Amino acid sequence: MIKLAACLLFALHLSAGDEWRDQGVIYLDHSPRAVMHPVPIRAVKLGAGFWQERRRVNVERSIPTMFELLEAHGIVDNFRRLSGRKDAPRKGPLYTDSDLYKWMEAVAFVLQSGDNPKLRATLDAIIDDIRAAQEPSGYLNTNYVGDKVPLRFTEMYRSHELYCLGHLLQAGIAYYRATGDRKLLDIGIRFVDYLTANFGPEKRPLLTGHPELEMALVELYRTNGNRAYLNLAGYLLSGVETERLHLKPSQVSYMFSGIPFTSRTIFEGHAVRAMYASSGATDYYLETSDPLYHKTLDTLWADLTNRKMYITGGVGSRSDGEAFGDPYELPNSQAYTESCAAIGNMMWNFRMLAASGESRFADVMERALYNGINSGMSLDGTLYCYRNPLASDGEKIRNEWYDTTCCPPNLERILASLPGYFYSTSKDGLYVNFYHDSELNWQGLKVTQKTNYPWSGDVEFTVTPESAREFTMFLRIPAWSHNSNVELNGGKIPGQPGQYLALRRTWKPGDQFTLRLDMTPHLIAANPRISEDAGKAALQRGPLIYCLEQPDQTARIPDLSLINPTTGFANQFRKDLFGGVVVLKHQGAAYDQPLDREPLYETLDQASRRKMNPVSLTFIPYYAWANREPSAMEVWVPLK
Repeated sequence: MIKLAACLLFALHLSAGDEWRDQGVIYLDHSPRAVMHPVPIRAVKLGAGFWQERRRVNVERSIPTMFELLEAHGIVDNFRRLSGRKDAPRKGPLYTDSDLYKWMEAVAFVLQSGDNPKLRATLDAIIDDIRAAQEPSGYLNTNYVGDKVPLRFTEMYRSHELYCLGHLLQAGIAYYRATGDRKLLDIGIRFVDYLTANFGPEKRPLLTGHPELEMALVELYRTNGNRAYLNLAGYLLSGVETERLHLKPSQVSYMFSGIPFTSRTIFEGHAVRAMYASSGATDYYLETSDPLYHKTLDTLWADLTNRKMYITGGVGSRSDGEAFGDPYELPNSQAYTESCAAIGNMMWNFRMLAASGESRFADVMERALYNGINSGMSLDGTLYCYRNPLASDGEKIRNEWYDTTCCPPNLERILASLPGYFYSTSKDGLYVNFYHDSELNWQGLKVTQKTNYPWSGDVEFTVTPESAREFTMFLRIPAWSHNSNVELNGGKIPGQPGQYLALRRTWKPGDQFTLRLDMTPHLIAANPRISEDAGKAALQRGPLIYCLEQPDQTARIPDLSLINPTTGFANQFRKDLFGGVVVLKHQGAAYDQPLDREPLYETLDQASRRKMNPVSLTFIPYYAWANREPSAMEVWVPLK
């Protein structure tokens, strides 16, 4: 009976009409290959601390100011002009509809954490504008109108028609899960039904030049059970239309679509498109159990994490095509590492985690979230990075607006949805993926975390089921935590790095235990084939990658080296810096004569006699760089 009760605790039994309340960022409770099932956003309340401060700024500053910019640049008026509500020319690139949809999804995720009447009223008004702009057929796109109507679905490698639709669907699903209101969702469904009626193997060819619609279609299938939407996602992933559409090989590789997804063995082309395609393919595998997809996804994951991912979790090396490079082509100052690509990396690994229950995927999620994603927005929430390089000579890296405005609302929707990534359930119990001062209330179970993570590795848990019952608490032990343990009932249970630690017992209301993670800073060396990082090291403490930034140094960054790397780093909490951060200090050296005064070439013997002076190096978290005046920065520091 106890075991049965545990299973019931973590199974959903939804009554008609309120199922939207229990659906998470992705809804996997009926997905046959899902090992883990995310809890809804509303089930987790983050307390004061690292992410909640970012989320507060997101709601109070980022989302409102971004809407003002979307209005000022005519993006919302693009819809009003189609309904005759505004006489204004169309503005922005052909994909700007998606930027508004992502912003709307961010607001919908905010509403899943609690009502915000002002944001909800704004969102409702925009939904009304969008609904008025939709054609009777269901087609909706503000670019392919007027004299561009004949171009619809004729230049799919670049048109973004289906990309925009994908973001419309995701916004509609998020709003439905926030409110139970289908009005935005139904707008997207009408467009999808238009596609299923007119496109497919026996009809007109269809292709997502920028993958995104695939994962939206699978999520739509999970939401309303219409298998036609899952089948359409499979058709798009099958890449069967290359010949009918007369695509060039360069277009196919760049788009990461146009050939069967299951034929892929490496990542190439546009990094965001590749991450979104892989997310959609993982969603499709979770619903179909197709072994070819499983094999392909594992092969691609190995290619990414062993050859093409930055230490920050960023992906995409080349500015040319916003693309992946060759294996080990990971430049620092020239790194493209678009914010959207890091977000795509997190989204993909979230799905791979759900399909496997393996901690290695959550480790990549955390690496991307705390570093390559978190660096994308200024601490005041009003400036954004498109690129996230790992070295800089002081270029201006953040702006309030880009004509291609994909990254800012993408960052906003990740922060708004963040509570939905912290916990997952299974038939055996509860998985804890991330750590933060927080409270989970879900299916008769309350779990609280008291912690100052990521500055501290101690996490105090209190577990309170409605009544005593047996189940397993799975605690993620990050791969970076070399010495971890759980203190429970006077004993210590060791945890293995890179695995979930399973605590199975009969839990009683008020049970407590403490997880202790190892926050010792450590230096990381790159694979020798990454030529730019030879003779250098990067610094990591907990989930955070650190860097040198010029305002904290007594000599110019290009002249600095790290010495005695085997000795420890001094930790100092600076509450006056960046809202409160742990900085790391270590002994370093600076050239007595700056290197730009040295000859361009000289003998090795002469170079070896250059004098160096001792200095103290101060490292700050990478995500916090470029929040003061523009200044030089580097992640990979030379060793002496």
